[in-house]
Amino acid sequence: MHAIVVCGAKQYLVHENESIFVEKLAGKVGQEIQLDKVLMLDEKIGKPYLEKAKVVCVIEKHGLKSKIKLIKHISQKHHLKRYGHRQPYTKLKVVRFIHD
Repeated sequence: MHAIVVCGAKQYLVHENESIFVEKLAGKVGQEIQLDKVLMLDEKIGKPYLEKAKVVCVIEKHGLKSKIKLIKHISQKHHLKRYGHRQPYTKLKVVRFIHD
């Protein structure tokens, strides 16, 4: 089975027993969460979401992605600024699909 779910502002294609990386979610490691914004489940397509369809996931870990280094340069002003950013993420494991 497979499904397309919305988590945050992004859409993910998920399969059972698969791990996915999503934007940081509130919750502790080992906690079970349900994603209820399901766009498609197998051959069923929602308008825009499927009613009574959920994807059950378990939080595996929280972390930070690799650092993105940025440089801001203004020519002829002798101005150079370097900064970086590490995006937080949550790793989810898809346990099962619930649908009626």
